[in-house]
Amino acid sequence: MKRARNFNAGPAALPLEVLQRAQNEWLNIEDSGMSVMELSHRSAEFEKIHNHAIQTLKEIMEIPDNYEVLLLQGGASLQFSMIPMNILKDGKRADYVLTGSWSEKALKEAKKVGETAVVASSKDDTYTFIPKVTDIEMNEDAAYLHITSNNTIYGTQWKEFPETGSVPLVADMSSDILSRKIDVSKFGIIYAGAQKNLGPSGITVVIIRKDLITDNDKIPSMLNYSIHSKSNSLYNTPPTLAIYLLSLVLDWAKEQGGVEKLAQINEEKAKAIYDTIDNSNGFYKGHALSDSRSHMNVTFTLPTEEAEKQFLKEVKEAGFVGLNGHRSIGGCRASIYNAVPLSHCLELAAFMKKFQESYSAKETQAL
Repeated sequence: MKRARNFNAGPAALPLEVLQRAQNEWLNIEDSGMSVMELSHRSAEFEKIHNHAIQTLKEIMEIPDNYEVLLLQGGASLQFSMIPMNILKDGKRADYVLTGSWSEKALKEAKKVGETAVVASSKDDTYTFIPKVTDIEMNEDAAYLHITSNNTIYGTQWKEFPETGSVPLVADMSSDILSRKIDVSKFGIIYAGAQKNLGPSGITVVIIRKDLITDNDKIPSMLNYSIHSKSNSLYNTPPTLAIYLLSLVLDWAKEQGGVEKLAQINEEKAKAIYDTIDNSNGFYKGHALSDSRSHMNVTFTLPTEEAEKQFLKEVKEAGFVGLNGHRSIGGCRASIYNAVPLSHCLELAAFMKKFQESYSAKETQAL
Protein backbone atom coordinates (compact mmCIF):
# COMPACT_ATOMS: atom_id res chain seq x y z
CA MET A 1 0.00 0.00 0.00
CA LYS A 2 1.24 3.47 -0.86
CA ARG A 3 0.97 5.83 2.13
CA ALA A 4 -0.88 9.09 1.57
CA ARG A 5 0.98 12.35 1.93
CA ASN A 6 -1.16 13.40 4.85
CA PHE A 7 -1.52 17.11 5.65
CA ASN A 8 -4.72 16.78 7.68
CA ALA A 9 -5.18 19.28 10.51
CA GLY A 10 -6.35 16.71 13.02
CA PRO A 11 -6.72 13.85 13.52
CA ALA A 12 -3.43 13.98 11.72
CA ALA A 13 -0.52 11.90 10.51
CA LEU A 14 1.08 9.40 12.89
CA PRO A 15 4.67 8.21 12.48
CA LEU A 16 4.85 5.15 10.27
CA GLU A 17 7.20 3.48 12.75
CA VAL A 18 4.57 3.89 15.48
CA LEU A 19 1.85 2.31 13.36
CA GLN A 20 4.12 -0.57 12.43
CA ARG A 21 5.05 -1.24 16.05
CA ALA A 22 1.40 -1.13 17.08
CA GLN A 23 0.59 -3.54 14.27
CA ASN A 24 3.26 -5.96 15.48
CA GLU A 25 1.91 -5.80 19.06
CA TRP A 26 -1.75 -5.72 18.08
CA LEU A 27 -2.70 -9.21 19.26
CA ASN A 28 -0.21 -9.66 22.07
CA ILE A 29 0.91 -6.73 24.20
CA GLU A 30 3.55 -7.28 26.89
CA ASP A 31 3.26 -11.08 26.35
CA SER A 32 -0.22 -10.92 27.86
CA GLY A 33 -1.92 -12.92 25.14
CA MET A 34 -4.28 -9.97 24.68
CA SER A 35 -4.55 -6.79 22.67
CA VAL A 36 -3.98 -3.56 24.56
CA MET A 37 -7.69 -2.88 24.02
CA GLU A 38 -8.52 -6.00 26.05
CA LEU A 39 -6.32 -5.22 29.05
CA SER A 40 -7.85 -4.16 32.32
CA HIS A 41 -6.84 -0.60 33.08
CA ARG A 42 -6.01 -1.89 36.58
CA SER A 43 -3.65 -4.58 35.28
CA ALA A 44 0.10 -4.49 35.78
CA GLU A 45 0.59 -4.57 32.00
CA PHE A 46 -1.47 -1.45 31.41
CA GLU A 47 -0.09 0.35 34.47
CA LYS A 48 3.37 -0.06 32.94
CA ILE A 49 2.21 1.49 29.64
CA HIS A 50 0.36 4.30 31.40
CA ASN A 51 3.24 5.29 33.66
CA HIS A 52 5.74 4.99 30.81
CA ALA A 53 3.78 7.55 28.79
CA ILE A 54 3.75 10.01 31.69
CA GLN A 55 7.42 9.56 32.56
CA THR A 56 8.56 9.80 28.95
CA LEU A 57 6.66 13.06 28.44
CA LYS A 58 8.24 14.45 31.61
CA GLU A 59 11.68 13.47 30.32
CA ILE A 60 11.26 14.82 26.78
CA MET A 61 9.74 18.14 27.87
CA GLU A 62 11.96 18.45 30.97
CA ILE A 63 8.91 18.96 33.15
CA PRO A 64 9.91 20.08 36.66
CA ASP A 65 9.06 17.97 39.71
CA ASN A 66 6.48 20.49 40.95
CA TYR A 67 4.22 19.69 37.99
CA GLU A 68 1.69 16.91 37.53
CA VAL A 69 0.93 15.22 34.20
CA LEU A 70 -2.70 14.19 33.80
CA LEU A 71 -4.08 12.07 30.96
CA LEU A 72 -7.71 13.05 30.56
CA GLN A 73 -10.58 12.83 28.10
CA GLY A 74 -12.87 15.36 26.46
CA GLY A 75 -10.29 17.03 24.25
CA ALA A 76 -8.99 20.56 24.67
CA SER A 77 -12.61 21.68 24.49
CA LEU A 78 -13.36 20.21 27.92
CA GLN A 79 -10.34 22.04 29.32
CA PHE A 80 -12.01 25.30 28.27
CA SER A 81 -14.43 24.59 31.14
CA MET A 82 -12.24 22.64 33.55
CA ILE A 83 -9.61 25.36 33.84
CA PRO A 84 -11.94 28.14 35.06
CA MET A 85 -13.93 25.70 37.18
CA ASN A 86 -10.75 24.70 39.02
CA ILE A 87 -8.71 27.91 39.25
CA LEU A 88 -11.01 30.89 38.59
CA LYS A 89 -11.92 31.75 42.17
CA ASP A 90 -14.66 34.13 43.32
CA GLY A 91 -13.55 37.75 43.18
CA LYS A 92 -10.90 36.99 40.56
CA ARG A 93 -10.82 37.64 36.82
CA ALA A 94 -9.47 35.42 34.05
CA ASP A 95 -7.64 37.21 31.23
CA TYR A 96 -7.70 35.93 27.64
CA VAL A 97 -5.70 36.79 24.52
CA LEU A 98 -7.74 36.18 21.38
CA THR A 99 -5.76 34.87 18.41
CA GLY A 100 -8.29 32.64 16.68
CA SER A 101 -11.38 30.47 16.88
CA TRP A 102 -10.12 28.20 19.64
CA SER A 103 -9.24 31.05 21.99
CA GLU A 104 -12.71 32.47 21.31
CA LYS A 105 -14.26 29.15 22.30
CA ALA A 106 -12.11 28.96 25.44
CA LEU A 107 -13.27 32.43 26.44
CA LYS A 108 -16.92 31.57 25.77
CA GLU A 109 -16.80 28.67 28.23
CA ALA A 110 -14.90 30.65 30.88
CA LYS A 111 -17.57 33.35 30.80
CA LYS A 112 -20.06 30.77 32.03
CA VAL A 113 -17.94 30.20 35.13
CA GLY A 114 -16.80 33.65 36.22
CA GLU A 115 -15.48 37.08 35.31
CA THR A 116 -13.27 37.31 32.23
CA ALA A 117 -11.58 39.98 30.12
CA VAL A 118 -9.98 40.16 26.69
CA VAL A 119 -6.56 41.75 27.25
CA ALA A 120 -5.24 41.57 23.67
CA SER A 121 -6.68 40.50 20.33
CA SER A 122 -5.96 40.34 16.60
CA LYS A 123 -9.59 39.63 15.70
CA ASP A 124 -10.09 42.96 13.93
CA ASP A 125 -7.32 41.98 11.51
CA THR A 126 -8.80 38.52 10.80
CA TYR A 127 -6.26 36.94 13.14
CA THR A 128 -3.33 37.53 10.82
CA PHE A 129 -0.86 38.08 13.65
CA ILE A 130 -0.01 37.35 17.27
CA PRO A 131 -0.24 40.43 19.51
CA LYS A 132 3.04 41.68 20.95
CA VAL A 133 3.59 40.62 24.53
CA THR A 134 4.04 44.28 25.40
CA ASP A 135 0.51 45.01 24.16
CA ILE A 136 -1.15 42.63 26.62
CA GLU A 137 -3.05 44.63 29.23
CA MET A 138 -3.02 41.92 31.87
CA ASN A 139 -4.52 42.36 35.32
CA GLU A 140 -1.70 41.77 37.82
CA ASP A 141 -4.24 40.15 40.14
CA ALA A 142 -5.79 37.88 37.47
CA ALA A 143 -6.56 34.26 38.25
CA TYR A 144 -4.65 33.35 35.09
CA LEU A 145 -3.74 34.54 31.60
CA HIS A 146 -4.88 32.22 28.79
CA ILE A 147 -3.27 31.97 25.36
CA THR A 148 -3.48 29.56 22.42
CA SER A 149 0.12 28.91 21.39
CA ASN A 150 -0.64 27.91 17.79
CA ASN A 151 -3.70 28.64 15.70
CA THR A 152 -4.53 25.89 13.24
CA ILE A 153 -7.19 27.77 11.29
CA TYR A 154 -5.28 31.01 10.72
CA GLY A 155 -1.73 29.66 10.69
CA THR A 156 -0.24 31.85 13.41
CA GLN A 157 2.02 30.90 16.32
CA TRP A 158 3.48 32.60 19.40
CA LYS A 159 7.23 33.08 18.98
CA GLU A 160 7.75 34.34 22.53
CA PHE A 161 5.54 33.96 25.56
CA PRO A 162 4.45 36.70 27.95
CA GLU A 163 6.12 37.06 31.32
CA THR A 164 3.24 36.91 33.80
CA GLY A 165 4.93 37.10 37.19
CA SER A 166 2.72 35.58 39.87
CA VAL A 167 -0.21 35.17 37.46
CA PRO A 168 -0.34 31.59 36.09
CA LEU A 169 0.12 31.44 32.32
CA VAL A 170 -2.28 28.90 30.82
CA ALA A 171 -1.66 27.67 27.27
CA ASP A 172 -3.63 25.55 24.86
CA MET A 173 -0.78 23.82 23.00
CA SER A 174 -2.90 21.26 21.18
CA SER A 175 -1.34 21.92 17.80
CA ASP A 176 2.32 22.61 18.60
CA ILE A 177 3.20 20.73 21.78
CA LEU A 178 6.47 18.82 21.36
CA SER A 179 7.27 20.71 18.15
CA ARG A 180 9.84 23.00 19.79
CA LYS A 181 11.60 23.39 23.11
CA ILE A 182 9.75 25.41 25.75
CA ASP A 183 10.42 26.29 29.37
CA VAL A 184 7.56 24.53 31.17
CA SER A 185 8.29 26.47 34.37
CA LYS A 186 6.91 29.63 32.72
CA PHE A 187 3.44 28.09 32.64
CA GLY A 188 0.85 27.26 35.25
CA ILE A 189 -1.03 24.89 32.94
CA ILE A 190 -0.29 23.48 29.50
CA TYR A 191 -2.97 21.39 27.87
CA ALA A 192 -3.16 19.63 24.52
CA GLY A 193 -5.46 17.34 22.63
CA ALA A 194 -3.25 14.52 21.37
CA GLN A 195 -4.55 14.22 17.82
CA LYS A 196 -1.99 16.49 16.15
CA ASN A 197 1.48 15.89 17.63
CA LEU A 198 1.04 13.32 20.40
CA GLY A 199 -1.11 10.48 19.10
CA PRO A 200 -4.69 9.68 18.15
CA SER A 201 -7.82 11.52 19.21
CA GLY A 202 -9.36 10.56 22.55
CA ILE A 203 -6.66 11.60 24.98
CA THR A 204 -5.78 15.03 26.37
CA VAL A 205 -2.53 15.83 28.15
CA VAL A 206 -2.68 18.36 31.00
CA ILE A 207 0.58 19.57 32.55
CA ILE A 208 -0.33 21.48 35.70
CA ARG A 209 1.70 23.07 38.47
CA LYS A 210 0.87 21.23 41.68
CA ASP A 211 -0.04 24.33 43.69
CA LEU A 212 -2.92 24.94 41.24
CA ILE A 213 -4.48 21.59 42.14
CA THR A 214 -6.78 22.25 45.07
CA ASP A 215 -9.59 20.30 46.69
CA ASN A 216 -13.03 21.60 45.82
CA ASP A 217 -15.94 19.27 46.47
CA LYS A 218 -18.32 21.58 44.58
CA ILE A 219 -16.74 20.62 41.25
CA PRO A 220 -18.10 17.43 39.62
CA SER A 221 -15.59 14.64 40.11
CA MET A 222 -14.83 14.14 36.42
CA LEU A 223 -14.02 17.85 36.10
CA ASN A 224 -11.87 18.06 39.21
CA TYR A 225 -8.09 18.12 38.76
CA SER A 226 -7.60 16.99 42.35
CA ILE A 227 -9.61 13.81 41.80
CA HIS A 228 -7.63 12.91 38.69
CA SER A 229 -4.32 13.74 40.35
CA LYS A 230 -5.00 11.55 43.38
CA SER A 231 -5.94 8.61 41.13
CA ASN A 232 -3.01 8.99 38.68
CA SER A 233 -5.53 9.77 35.91
CA LEU A 234 -7.25 6.43 36.52
CA TYR A 235 -10.35 7.66 38.33
CA ASN A 236 -12.48 6.08 35.62
CA THR A 237 -11.70 3.76 32.72
CA PRO A 238 -9.19 5.63 30.54
CA PRO A 239 -8.86 5.42 26.73
CA THR A 240 -6.30 2.63 26.95
CA LEU A 241 -5.56 2.36 23.23
CA ALA A 242 -4.97 6.11 22.91
CA ILE A 243 -2.61 6.10 25.91
CA TYR A 244 -0.70 3.16 24.46
CA LEU A 245 -0.28 4.99 21.14
CA LEU A 246 0.72 8.15 23.01
CA SER A 247 3.50 6.17 24.69
CA LEU A 248 4.70 4.88 21.30
CA VAL A 249 4.72 8.38 19.78
CA LEU A 250 6.77 9.65 22.73
CA ASP A 251 9.24 6.79 22.29
CA TRP A 252 9.48 7.71 18.60
CA ALA A 253 10.12 11.36 19.49
CA LYS A 254 13.02 10.32 21.71
CA GLU A 255 14.44 8.15 18.94
CA GLN A 256 14.34 11.11 16.54
CA GLY A 257 16.60 13.07 18.88
CA GLY A 258 14.03 14.72 21.13
CA VAL A 259 12.34 18.09 20.88
CA GLU A 260 15.44 19.93 19.64
CA LYS A 261 15.79 17.66 16.61
CA LEU A 262 12.06 17.75 15.89
CA ALA A 263 12.15 21.56 16.01
CA GLN A 264 15.00 21.64 13.51
CA ILE A 265 13.12 19.41 11.08
CA ASN A 266 9.92 21.41 11.57
CA GLU A 267 11.75 24.61 10.63
CA GLU A 268 13.01 22.97 7.44
CA LYS A 269 9.53 21.74 6.55
CA ALA A 270 7.94 25.13 7.10
CA LYS A 271 10.71 26.95 5.22
CA ALA A 272 10.24 24.79 2.13
CA ILE A 273 6.57 25.75 1.83
CA TYR A 274 6.85 29.38 2.93
CA ASP A 275 9.72 29.96 0.49
CA THR A 276 7.49 28.66 -2.28
CA ILE A 277 4.76 31.08 -1.25
CA ASP A 278 7.14 34.03 -0.94
CA ASN A 279 8.80 33.36 -4.29
CA SER A 280 5.54 32.96 -6.21
CA ASN A 281 5.19 36.66 -7.13
CA GLY A 282 1.86 36.81 -5.35
CA PHE A 283 0.34 33.69 -6.92
CA TYR A 284 0.25 32.16 -3.43
CA LYS A 285 -0.51 34.49 -0.54
CA GLY A 286 0.02 33.50 3.08
CA HIS A 287 -2.67 34.45 5.59
CA ALA A 288 -0.35 35.09 8.54
CA LEU A 289 2.07 38.00 8.75
CA SER A 290 5.66 36.82 8.41
CA ASP A 291 6.62 37.34 12.07
CA SER A 292 3.62 35.32 13.27
CA ARG A 293 3.80 32.39 10.87
CA SER A 294 3.13 28.95 12.27
CA HIS A 295 5.57 26.09 11.79
CA MET A 296 2.68 23.67 12.17
CA ASN A 297 -0.08 25.04 9.91
CA VAL A 298 0.75 26.87 6.68
CA THR A 299 -2.35 28.74 5.46
CA PHE A 300 -2.53 30.37 2.05
CA THR A 301 -4.78 31.41 -0.81
CA LEU A 302 -4.49 31.53 -4.60
CA PRO A 303 -5.38 34.46 -6.91
CA THR A 304 -8.97 33.38 -7.53
CA GLU A 305 -11.55 30.95 -6.19
CA GLU A 306 -11.35 29.11 -9.51
CA ALA A 307 -7.58 28.69 -9.13
CA GLU A 308 -8.01 27.37 -5.58
CA LYS A 309 -10.59 24.79 -6.68
CA GLN A 310 -8.33 23.62 -9.47
CA PHE A 311 -5.32 23.47 -7.14
CA LEU A 312 -7.21 21.44 -4.53
CA LYS A 313 -8.52 19.08 -7.22
CA GLU A 314 -5.12 18.45 -8.76
CA VAL A 315 -3.23 18.20 -5.48
CA LYS A 316 -5.67 15.54 -4.27
CA GLU A 317 -5.29 13.61 -7.52
CA ALA A 318 -1.52 13.73 -6.98
CA GLY A 319 -1.87 11.92 -3.64
CA PHE A 320 -1.80 14.83 -1.19
CA VAL A 321 -4.51 14.72 1.48
CA GLY A 322 -6.05 17.38 3.73
CA LEU A 323 -5.03 20.62 2.03
CA ASN A 324 -8.43 22.32 2.15
CA GLY A 325 -8.53 25.33 4.43
CA HIS A 326 -10.86 25.33 7.43
CA ARG A 327 -14.50 25.62 6.42
CA SER A 328 -14.80 28.92 8.31
CA ILE A 329 -12.27 30.81 6.14
CA GLY A 330 -11.60 28.63 3.09
CA GLY A 331 -8.35 28.81 1.18
CA CYS A 332 -5.68 26.13 1.60
CA ARG A 333 -3.82 24.75 4.59
CA ALA A 334 -0.90 22.39 4.98
CA SER A 335 -0.64 20.97 8.50
CA ILE A 336 2.93 19.82 8.97
CA TYR A 337 3.00 18.30 12.44
CA ASN A 338 5.91 16.27 13.78
CA ALA A 339 4.92 13.04 12.02
CA VAL A 340 4.74 14.63 8.55
CA PRO A 341 8.05 13.77 6.84
CA LEU A 342 10.27 16.50 5.42
CA SER A 343 10.15 14.68 2.08
CA HIS A 344 6.37 15.18 1.89
CA CYS A 345 6.78 18.92 2.44
CA LEU A 346 9.44 19.13 -0.25
CA GLU A 347 7.15 17.24 -2.61
CA LEU A 348 4.29 19.61 -1.83
CA ALA A 349 6.51 22.63 -2.48
CA ALA A 350 7.53 21.15 -5.82
CA PHE A 351 3.90 20.49 -6.72
CA MET A 352 2.97 24.08 -5.84
CA LYS A 353 5.68 25.45 -8.13
CA LYS A 354 4.64 23.15 -10.96
CA PHE A 355 0.97 24.05 -10.53
CA GLN A 356 1.74 27.76 -10.64
CA GLU A 357 3.69 27.35 -13.88
CA SER A 358 1.01 25.28 -15.60
CA TYR A 359 -1.90 27.41 -14.40
CA SER A 360 -0.21 30.65 -15.36
CA ALA A 361 0.61 29.22 -18.81
CA LYS A 362 -3.04 28.32 -19.35
CA GLU A 363 -4.11 31.80 -18.28
CA THR A 364 -1.65 33.33 -20.74
CA GLN A 365 -2.92 31.12 -23.58
CA ALA A 366 -6.50 32.08 -22.79
CA LEU A 367 -5.59 35.72 -23.26
